[in-house]
Amino acid sequence: MTSAPTGTTPQARTFQALLGGGLVLLPGHPGYERGRLPWNLAVDQRPAAIAVASSAADVVAVVRAATAAGLRVVPQAGGHNAGPLTGRMDDAVLLKLSGLTGVAVDPARRVVRVLGATPWADVVDAAAAHDLAVTHGSGPDVSVVGYTLGGGLSWYARAHGLACNQVVAAEVVLADGTLHRVHAGSEPDLFWALRGGGGNLGVVTALELALLPVSEVFAGVLLWEGSRAREVCRAWARWTRDLPETATTALRLLGSPRRPDAHRLFPGRQMVVVDGAVLGDPEAAARLIAPLRALRPSVDTFGPTPVQAVTRMHFDPELPTASVSGHTLLDSFDAAAADALVESAGPDAPTSLLSAEVRHLGGALGRPHPGGGALDRVPGAYAAYVLAGASSAELQQQGRADAARAVEALRPWSRGRRFLNFTEQPADAAAAFAPDALERLRAVRRQVDPDGVFVANHPLD
Repeated sequence: MTSAPTGTTPQARTFQALLGGGLVLLPGHPGYERGRLPWNLAVDQRPAAIAVASSAADVVAVVRAATAAGLRVVPQAGGHNAGPLTGRMDDAVLLKLSGLTGVAVDPARRVVRVLGATPWADVVDAAAAHDLAVTHGSGPDVSVVGYTLGGGLSWYARAHGLACNQVVAAEVVLADGTLHRVHAGSEPDLFWALRGGGGNLGVVTALELALLPVSEVFAGVLLWEGSRAREVCRAWARWTRDLPETATTALRLLGSPRRPDAHRLFPGRQMVVVDGAVLGDPEAAARLIAPLRALRPSVDTFGPTPVQAVTRMHFDPELPTASVSGHTLLDSFDAAAADALVESAGPDAPTSLLSAEVRHLGGALGRPHPGGGALDRVPGAYAAYVLAGASSAELQQQGRADAARAVEALRPWSRGRRFLNFTEQPADAAAAFAPDALERLRAVRRQVDPDGVFVANHPLD
């Protein structure tokens, strides 16, 4: 008779027995240490057990076994944005959906069905084969479901709004272990709540998303040396003030003065980058970005671009890494805000930040989406997001301090509101949702998960 692995609980052993053991990793078992890692390697998540699902039937079995054993469930697809889960998994099963991938495009309906852990790159390529586009994010390896349930900011967002409001239907396993296909004509309250409510309501095993009739956009990167940070940041702030909704762009300061080899693309150099996409006529788009081109960037790749190429335009890392970050939404971004960003995160700032980014919001993002879900708009005109490396405890501590300092520098232009996809620390849900939406979300959650079976990275309470 073998003894239980060190660190296991009676509930975890009961859970393993109910599933037959094949899908389960417990503390002390081979594979547990690797299996518990999220995408951000600076996050230390230690669940009572790990289960791996490759089908909706596996998810149903895991949820039923977990509740029978007295454990909660943490769904995780790509493992991004796991930071807020730290210390909240001792009595939970980490349900890894990594085996649940697949894409099916219906070009006649302009709809794509995506399984739970499918990365955006696979979906973008499948849609592009039919001259269609999807409201993907800036990271090709980010899972579609996690990104979409949290809102989803795409390079087409100012024209088309949040990705969560492109959801046509969702397949979700609820706390009682039943699988539902939810859409506007079926369980409308749950359908509303899933679109922006994050992982609080169940395990989404598949989404159906509306596609855009777009095969090519005017997209690319403009890049300047870091010494021109103040000039470029001020110019971008002016340029975005009256920009049409067809354009969605981001401004970034890249590199770390304290670690000149930190940025993988531009070692030893500090850079200022504007990237993004413009929908519509290429000649009109070229005229639109002419004021930025007049600043004589060192690199200019803007031009007609197949939608497949847009997924990697932002240089987001595609392998797990260790980082810490900070975020806030801004009501405005003027010359003074640009100066504050440069002073706190620019080339002459004493900071460990690898990236300081401001994304332009507004347009369709600032209006209630017709028939939209729990998150039908973003309460801000810009989103600030700063990032530092955290490969050691010392760097993690320094990175947190520098990220907090940069966010604090932008406080005069912020009301403290947040967009949860960019929030990698515990946060009050009231900072992300309108009061009436949050009240309704909590009511739906009480209805579908009265015992709090599911543990989301951003809980509603």
